[in-house]
Amino acid sequence: MSPEYVRPYVKAQKNDDRDVEGIAEAARRPTMRFVELKSQDQLDMQTLHRSRDRLVGERTARINQLRAILPERGLVVPQGKPKLERFLAVLMDEQEGAGLSPRMMLLVSDARAQWAELDRRIAAFDAEFVRWSKENQDARRLATIPGIGALIASALVAAVGRAESFGRGRDLAAWLGLVPRQFTTGGKPKLLGISKRGNRYLRRQLIHGARAALPFVASARRAAWQMGKRAVATRPSQYCGCRLRQQARQDRLGGAATTGEVRRDHGGLEFRRLDRKGSEGQRVFARG
Repeated sequence: MSPEYVRPYVKAQKNDDRDVEGIAEAARRPTMRFVELKSQDQLDMQTLHRSRDRLVGERTARINQLRAILPERGLVVPQGKPKLERFLAVLMDEQEGAGLSPRMMLLVSDARAQWAELDRRIAAFDAEFVRWSKENQDARRLATIPGIGALIASALVAAVGRAESFGRGRDLAAWLGLVPRQFTTGGKPKLLGISKRGNRYLRRQLIHGARAALPFVASARRAAWQMGKRAVATRPSQYCGCRLRQQARQDRLGGAATTGEVRRDHGGLEFRRLDRKGSEGQRVFARG
């Protein structure tokens, strides 16, 4: 159980006896949510993802350090990691550090060496994710979704397994914090921004994957991606990315229909499934 669900059942002061009593009381609640136990393979894969994320953070710190050093010496580099890498290759290899003092040349060379080493270690993690995803059936199935590769597929399988603890795709989206946060009172529903709860690393990867899939929706024929194509024309890219990723998970994990239509009502998008006869079916989501 999550500690936040047990806390309301702890009485008076906090001690071991009160904690045990609160856990026992919370465990008997019929609506209590329990955490599914992970296998050793899932735990190992999550550890690899955390290690890779740490290396990516270190690489970003090295790049930011280089970008802070160069402008002070009158060297302005365009945005983007590949452009900085090419600029440093020309500056250090061809121009032999023109405009830099010997101390700064040594510092930049050391930062480049650390950058190259971090790239090598990150590439080794990526190769392991690709190998594992090819061997795992669930990861191969997830990889068929546009915008999801070995990195996201392995992270998602490691976090949720076969997703049997979720009744539908929207429950998984809510667990990841990709659905609007509710503030409903007096029978008047009010939806705010996405709740941003759950696994921050996995949510970030899914949103990046959805952004990468946005060009794909221009030529897609499936109803879920046609919904995204219409949303792209009227909504910010970050909102469209969240919607595309949520609908893709509903297709794969929630068993969403392959046919449907999008309607606009009161400035929002509403996707409804259609049965075989074309009559209106269950509403999947709506955004006001």
